[in-house]
Amino acid sequence: MTLPSGEYTQEELNAFKGIFDKYYESIRNFAYFKTGDIDVAEDIVQETFIKVWEIRDTLVEDTVKSLLYAIAANSIKNHFRHKKVVLNFAYSKNNESENSESADADLQQQEMHNKLLFILNEMPEKSKEVFLLNRIEKLTYQEIAKRLDLSVKTIEKRMHQALVHIRKHLNYKI
Repeated sequence: MTLPSGEYTQEELNAFKGIFDKYYESIRNFAYFKTGDIDVAEDIVQETFIKVWEIRDTLVEDTVKSLLYAIAANSIKNHFRHKKVVLNFAYSKNNESENSESADADLQQQEMHNKLLFILNEMPEKSKEVFLLNRIEKLTYQEIAKRLDLSVKTIEKRMHQALVHIRKHLNYKI
C-alpha cells in the first residue's frame, strides 16, 4: 500500500506498518467473506487502512482491531448500498425504455393502421377488392378469379394497380 505524499516521521511509519502487517490479512478475509469478491475486498481493505492513516493521531492501541473491523464493515455496507442504487437505477431505466418503446410502438402501429385505412379508402374499388381478398382473406389469384368470374390476368393487373397505389401513397414496399 502506498501512503499519501507528505512528510512523516519514522515513528509514524513504523507504527502504521506494524498495524498494517498485523491486521491486513484478517481484514481482507473478513471483507472477502462478506462480499464474495476478492477485488472488492482488496478495495475495502485499502479504504480501511487509508481511513486509519488519516486518524493515526487519535488511535488507541487497544482499540485498533475493533476500529479496523468497524471501518471495514461500514465500507462493506456502503459498497452494497451503492450496488443497490446502481441496480435500482438500471432497473428503472430498463423499465422506462421498455414502457416508452412499447408506447411508441403502439402509437406507430396505430398511425400506420390509420394511414393504411385511408389509402385503402382512396383506392379504386376493383383494385381494393382484389387486394383485400388476397392479403386479408389469403385467397390465391385463381381463387379470386373464380369467385369474381374474371381471368387470372385481370386479377394480376388489379393487384398490380393496388400495390402501385399503396406504394405511391405510403412510400413503403408491400
